[in-house]
Amino acid sequence: MPVSGPYGMGEYARCAAIASAALECWPEASVHFLLSRQAPYIARLPFPVTLLPSSATFHPAAVIELMRTWRPDVAIFDNAGRSAQLRSAHRLGARIVFISSRRRQRRRAFRLAWMRLIDEHWIAYPKLIAGELGLLERAKLRLMRRPRVRYLDVIMARAAPQADAMRSEVVVIPGGGTGHPGARDAAGQFLTAAGNLAAAGFATTFVGPAQDAGDDARPGTASPPLLAFVAALPQADLAALMRGARLVIANGGATLLQAIACGAPCVAAPIAGDQRERIRACAAAGVAVEAAPHAADLEAKARSLLEDEPARAALAQRAAALELADGVQIALDALEGLRRRS
Repeated sequence: MPVSGPYGMGEYARCAAIASAALECWPEASVHFLLSRQAPYIARLPFPVTLLPSSATFHPAAVIELMRTWRPDVAIFDNAGRSAQLRSAHRLGARIVFISSRRRQRRRAFRLAWMRLIDEHWIAYPKLIAGELGLLERAKLRLMRRPRVRYLDVIMARAAPQADAMRSEVVVIPGGGTGHPGARDAAGQFLTAAGNLAAAGFATTFVGPAQDAGDDARPGTASPPLLAFVAALPQADLAALMRGARLVIANGGATLLQAIACGAPCVAAPIAGDQRERIRACAAAGVAVEAAPHAADLEAKARSLLEDEPARAALAQRAAALELADGVQIALDALEGLRRRS
């Protein structure tokens, strides 16, 4: 049950990666998603799904009835859920996982009433971004002796990349491919920066639908010869592309952390309000360079790194030194523990 709606897909993508890995680990398992029918990705879902008028959080009666029908062994709420839904899952004997990626949801998970219900609390980001557990959080955990808290660090899909994976000097990944307000203009700025870098002699790959970057930004004969376009890539192939790049330009969402986990030097610009804080945390740790979501600044920051090999190498070394953990494996280990307790 990831939070879902007309914009964004981070929670769904995280749950989908975990669900896919779980099905590989336990082929006899069944997975069912509860999603808003307004979600822009529902046409290509590989899982059984029940569609609701809006995010499942706002339909407690329907969710409770569906859980009564399915009687799940584990219920995973990703930044979603109401107390009545959690209580119902608990009464049905389900183990409950709550995933938080924002401060507000993290505070909800640390309310005593919820701590009595939740078996596992997964914090979606590494401590670098999400922060260590605070004094009050630690005190509550000592008092309640539950739930188990884990940091997922970085979620990356489990799939073997193709042997002939693409290589590129610069990889530009604007994201925002699910209609996030303001993302269309940001994608255009990323694309302009990509074109300028290619024109300057840097082999550059733009990952994402070019039409989302604006009507005048589509690839064509006027594009620089060193500029390549890839509408979409499987996540494992995207990781291989980032590992082979001298520089990655990304937004401040999951792609930034994936690039850092790949040891790639990064320039990052926010395309949504909650991304600025993450980028600044990464910049403060010396594993990324912050830029404004404007073509001129993106290009300037990128060229500065591309023309300064020691600075670029230092970014890559600090990124690799973080040794961010595989969040999918962390989730699988937790689910195995819950399975044994069921």
